[in-house]
Amino acid sequence: MLLEMPLVLVMVFFSVVCHEIAHGYTAYRLGDPTASRMGRLSFNPIVHIDPLGTIILPALLLLMKSPFLFAWAKPVPVNPAYFRDPKKGMMLVAMAGPAANLAIAVLLSVLLYLAGGILPAFFARTFAYVSLINIMLMVFNLLPVPPLDGSRIVARFLKGEALWRYMKLERFGMFIVFGLLFTGVISSILYPAMNLAVRLLDLAPYLR
Repeated sequence: MLLEMPLVLVMVFFSVVCHEIAHGYTAYRLGDPTASRMGRLSFNPIVHIDPLGTIILPALLLLMKSPFLFAWAKPVPVNPAYFRDPKKGMMLVAMAGPAANLAIAVLLSVLLYLAGGILPAFFARTFAYVSLINIMLMVFNLLPVPPLDGSRIVARFLKGEALWRYMKLERFGMFIVFGLLFTGVISSILYPAMNLAVRLLDLAPYLR
């Protein structure tokens, strides 16, 4: 994968940007103009760079020779006060990001299905890797750990003290994520998801 790495990284960053734009656009459609007013509904990569999630974490994973590569961009600002139903609105906004990653993964796999036989091997491998990484990004972001997207979905079905206690975990969220990463819990979730994606998206011929 060494030869494909630069292009893979560029396409993964583009995927992360699409993830954040999907959040912001969904919020905009639900009545929240915050991201739009702040210029965050843009494909300009500079406005989406988060030092930890976009640069430091991916670099650490590469240095550690991690079998997984994931990242995140600067979160798009969302103001649920604009939503008619704030909890439902936040759930829909949260779901939009992983849905964007799934759409990219499926689109690339369809491209491989239609043109994989005539694409240069370099590009076919790159598209397959990026498709698989987008599945990992989707699954990772759906983990129910605040502030990941999965927590906003879980919060939709909680109320009262249970919701308050759950959202209080957000201040420890990144510590929890890194703990799950280094103890192998995230790997135990991502490996089955990767294997399923390879089978369903028919990526195996391009990952050899």
